[in-house]
Amino acid sequence: MARALELAAKGLASAHPNPRVGCVFVRDGRVVAEGWHERAGGPHAEAVALASAADSVAGATAYVTLEPCNHHGRTPPCSEALIRAGVVRVVYAVGDPNPLVNGSGARRLREAGVQVEAGLLEAQASDLNAGFIKRMRHGVPLVRLKLAMSLDGRTALSDGRSQWITGDAARQDVQYWRSRSSAVLTGIGTLLADDPRLSVRPAGEHLRQPLRVILDRDLRTPPAARVFEGAAAQGVWIFTACTDKDRIAALEARGARIEQVLELAQVLTRLGKAGVNELLVEAGATLAGALIEQHCVDELLLYVAPVVLGDRARGLLRLPEPQSLPQARRFAMIESVAVGADQRLRLRVEH
Repeated sequence: MARALELAAKGLASAHPNPRVGCVFVRDGRVVAEGWHERAGGPHAEAVALASAADSVAGATAYVTLEPCNHHGRTPPCSEALIRAGVVRVVYAVGDPNPLVNGSGARRLREAGVQVEAGLLEAQASDLNAGFIKRMRHGVPLVRLKLAMSLDGRTALSDGRSQWITGDAARQDVQYWRSRSSAVLTGIGTLLADDPRLSVRPAGEHLRQPLRVILDRDLRTPPAARVFEGAAAQGVWIFTACTDKDRIAALEARGARIEQVLELAQVLTRLGKAGVNELLVEAGATLAGALIEQHCVDELLLYVAPVVLGDRARGLLRLPEPQSLPQARRFAMIESVAVGADQRLRLRVEH
């Protein structure tokens, strides 16, 4: 199963909006075939593994990171493929919360006489597909808020200059998190101040760029903004309260999709319906604070640089002060990793 998880991780940046899935066939203590799901519309991990087998897999055990599907979508049911192949045992890590599956795959296998076991390395498999699982269960993506700060919790000098608090290694690490995200979201303040591309760099020939999402109440996004560069494949989606036809037309001419929605919960619901599993937020203190205050954030991705900027520099989050320390928002540490001279903290919000 550990090997199947390694294979599944190969789809981190490409499987969207499908889950990342790996499969390994074992017979008589030997791996006889393996595969992973690369992209939506392509064969599932089980089918890839079956196609790679040099010989029959009859009598083998299939280790799969996600419950095999049992419905006709863009590809045939994996449960039926496993039954036809003569697999005698299927071990999967985590159940598929997709309403089209949700136990039916395991049930079909058992009806055909296949031994089925579940839960092996479930926590690791759940973490790998946390965004997909959340979207299937709640209709919204997993929201990961990326922030960078000094040792004294500051994000920029008092005049707004912030390039660069963190080093080259940390900024390159952000590209990894962008590449595995279905979409990257920012607010109009950050867009006007920094003119970010919100893209994965360097861009490879087959690299899937994330959808770029902007929250822009008054539709101030400049048509010449760099966010439109190379965005044709995934596009730019702007959520606004503005109905000015000329501004809308100018941005639509640049390929933007404009929608009159601005409430954060509604934005997340719209992104969930669009198949966004993981949403990376790169925003300033106001939007970041609002997301946390409205309980929209699942994880913090916090880069800490070994510098101090002083008490006049800009703070990390704009949030109301809690009335007491027990009421303060708390986070559970998932990991702490050195990235060059900086430290990357990954924390989960405790609700």
